[in-house]
Amino acid sequence: MTSEVHLSRVEDEFRDYAYPVARENLVESCTGTTVLFADGDADLGDLVADIDQERFESAEDAFAALQNVLPIEALGEPGQSDGDA
Repeated sequence: MTSEVHLSRVEDEFRDYAYPVARENLVESCTGTTVLFADGDADLGDLVADIDQERFESAEDAFAALQNVLPIEALGEPGQSDGDA
């Protein structure tokens, strides 16, 4: 896996793995890769470790599960309003 990847490209990076894959194996492979967010970044291995799923059936499955553990900084543009007035 590359050392830095934009969040929008993570699913493509996940496609490099043979599925099904255990979460712990994906964590090991992703550790050290920085995911770049709209406002900040995080280690992909740490994010995958936070997923409450033991195994992924596909890249799409892994990416969908990742969406549930992303920090607020991953969403939207920096300084973008969430719609509250």
